[in-house]
Amino acid sequence: MDTERRAEFGARLLGMLTGNVLTMLIGLGQRTGLFDAAAQGPATSAELAARAGLDERYVREWLGAMVTGAIFEYDAGRYVLPAEHAVLLTGPRASNIGPAVGTLRTLSAVLPAVERCFTEGGGVPYAQYAEAAGDTLGDSWRYIYDEQLIDGFLGRVPGLPGRLEAGARVLDLGCGSGHAVNLMAQAYPRSRFTGLDIAPGAIARGEAERAALALGNASFTVADAAALPADPPFDVITAFDAVHDQRSPEIVLAGVHDALAPGGVFVMVDARFSSHVQENVGNPHAALCYGISLLYCVPTALAGGGAGLGAMWGQQAALGMLAAAGFGDVQVLDSPRPQNCIYLCRRGPAVAASGLAPDQQ
Repeated sequence: MDTERRAEFGARLLGMLTGNVLTMLIGLGQRTGLFDAAAQGPATSAELAARAGLDERYVREWLGAMVTGAIFEYDAGRYVLPAEHAVLLTGPRASNIGPAVGTLRTLSAVLPAVERCFTEGGGVPYAQYAEAAGDTLGDSWRYIYDEQLIDGFLGRVPGLPGRLEAGARVLDLGCGSGHAVNLMAQAYPRSRFTGLDIAPGAIARGEAERAALALGNASFTVADAAALPADPPFDVITAFDAVHDQRSPEIVLAGVHDALAPGGVFVMVDARFSSHVQENVGNPHAALCYGISLLYCVPTALAGGGAGLGAMWGQQAALGMLAAAGFGDVQVLDSPRPQNCIYLCRRGPAVAASGLAPDQQ
């Protein structure tokens, strides 16, 4: 046995355990308002507790973990949240890690059900995740949409902003709680937007937000993406991190192709990885995305008897399946997030191609 290698791995494991606990405490700090209170300036534990309206003894112990975990600094009896850290922990911005921590909390709540699938097979229905998420459903992408949807994602697609400004019929596939639909409807009042999702609770949230914003050019419908109507056709169809979650992604993609008007475009934002695990080694986002895929994407798809494609289906599989669906003209564009890319697909003649399947391991 290589004792040095064992010691290095032991140190890594300690770092993982520490990171897991700190992640839990970051979530606690988000939910209790401690980070927002700390961002106001240096404070003693008593002062910070008073700002947040919390019990000082618990706040003091939390701060001990924050300081020794190198999240806060300690200076002359006061606790300091550096500005460079605050931008990643506070505010309605895409860099705020809070919604991602909330997602991990939801996944932890559903973990026993996923664990049973290892021995019993099957999957975990989306409704179980929605129940665990509660009011945080859809929050993992909310700030990303707020900051990056219009200019960062849509703006990177050649010709798309002008098309939406002029007026187009748009469908957002797997829209979740509908925030992207409502933002697009606000930004492009001449276009009409429809959000489609299979989850009634998510659609209800999107409709409530639409009503509050008094948007007359947005609407929502509860429906299966595998049963898209081809008439009347859409000028633009979008899908944000949604296609790989579908029970029958090949049927969905073929339906998207057929539901587009001649010259229409499909804008698919999805994970930017290889279909082959060895090519993802060294990618700093890969292990996290494999884990989320295991804990959410695969079990929700398998719950409906689907293929269980998973978030890590990769570019090779995605391009193969898009070609098999009839998209002969596909460009892969950069997105504002390094872990995502944008597939720009124009409706064209069908192309005979067999999809490449991700590694089966």
